[in-house]
Amino acid sequence: MGTLVTVEVVGAETEADAAIERAFGWFRAVEDACTRFDERSELMQLVTHVGVPVTASAILYEAVRFALHVAHESGGAFDPTVGRHLLRRGFDRHYKTGATVAAVVDPPSDVSYRDVHVNADYRTITLHRPVLLDLGGVAKGLAIDLAARELQSFTNFGIDAGGDIYVGGHNADAQEWSVGIRHPRTPGAVVDAVRVSNVAVCTSGDYERDSGTLADEHHIVDPRTGNTASSAVSATVVAPTAMLADALATAAFVLGPTDGIALLERLGVEGLIVTSDLQQVETAGWPRA
Repeated sequence: MGTLVTVEVVGAETEADAAIERAFGWFRAVEDACTRFDERSELMQLVTHVGVPVTASAILYEAVRFALHVAHESGGAFDPTVGRHLLRRGFDRHYKTGATVAAVVDPPSDVSYRDVHVNADYRTITLHRPVLLDLGGVAKGLAIDLAARELQSFTNFGIDAGGDIYVGGHNADAQEWSVGIRHPRTPGAVVDAVRVSNVAVCTSGDYERDSGTLADEHHIVDPRTGNTASSAVSATVVAPTAMLADALATAAFVLGPTDGIALLERLGVEGLIVTSDLQQVETAGWPRA
């Protein structure tokens, strides 16, 4: 995933060693299933089978199912078929090796999440047309949630996967966790902070990654247009699960401050969007520290 993951368990560090190791194992398992940067992954095997139901692992099925749900709720502002746009912008290199990942399919220009169908009864995924799925907006969140499940018995813990965070219980000072929101333009600074417990805090920002091929373009693309999303510079969501926070942060970033905040409030989560002129727009219940 190209992400540094840290885990903190408060007051039970030694006893938690085995659970922490299992938690880290979920990140490896999710990457093995969901990455588009390895032709051997389950995801990349899936995209080569068009027009037929493919039985999926529980991990891949849940990632695709949830991504489709968010795509529907956001009107396509979040769309797991965005891979073709990312590939065209140069996001085609493995984060470890730097090797270019070849395109295994050639999706039509009008492909969308509506061309992907899941069947819960048989746990199958059907691609009705060629698509290049990218699960980057849900996979890390799913891994965080699975890791958090391993640590639930310890009550007080925190997981940080490259700035996407889940915190349970309280910190070492017996207080709710304080989570800083990275300033999108000032390195080392925060634009805000929240006091939270038993929730995830995930941020999508235009500072996270660039393709190295197209100037001033980042990795968050509006799937509806194929263009780089530009009405925000960061979007942060606080939600009960990291997969929900991760996906909705991307959707809110693409939608921008007005429609993005409306989406978050309709779905009952809290969020903060920083606009291109560094104005902060937040939901009514944003849990400022």
